Amino acid sequence: MSDAPQTGGKRARKVSLRELVDYLLHPDTRHSLLTLVTVGFAVGILFWGGFNWAVEASNKLEFCISCHEMENHVYKEYRKTVHYQNRSGVQAVCADCHVPKEWGYKVVRKIAATKELWGKVTGSIDTPEKFEAKRLALARSEWKRMKVTDSRECRNCHGFEGMNIESQKQRARKQHETAQKDRQTCIDCHKGIAHQKPKGMTEEDES
Repeated sequence: MSDAPQTGGKRARKVSLRELVDYLLHPDTRHSLLTLVTVGFAVGILFWGGFNWAVEASNKLEFCISCHEMENHVYKEYRKTVHYQNRSGVQAVCADCHVPKEWGYKVVRKIAATKELWGKVTGSIDTPEKFEAKRLALARSEWKRMKVTDSRECRNCHGFEGMNIESQKQRARKQHETAQKDRQTCIDCHKGIAHQKPKGMTEEDES
């Protein structure tokens, strides 16, 4: 490595390794470069840890039902389903069905979900009447998302490769065999699995 070329045809002076290390440790600034890097690294870790903590905290069931819009409507429905309580004690909370586990997809989903804050501020579903009026539109939006992702969150726990179809009842066995053959995804048939189906659904919604 060398200094910048000098004017007047003078040859550039080579910089020794010791001079380079000395510059990195003691540059012509108020603080050494090593100090700045160390502080920046520490701040980065704190920011990343805080951000990750906030994301995971917002995935907890307690956070999801901290607003009455969720607690008084969909949460009450969810508590009556097998995803909330079952003989094996395996519980799927809101985030298990609505938030991806992969970090990149998770962050994208969280960013998209910030629009719900606007709905909270404006009170778009803060009464049972308002909620029911928008229930079908909200459901269609989520069904569309799950269709696009091939029911990715459902497949975190359920998958054709892990099913023992032979042990299922005849109706379920036939439906799952057809679903595999036609490359259907979970949400095509399980729209009412955790929440009540909205009023006004069309044949297209049911398909």
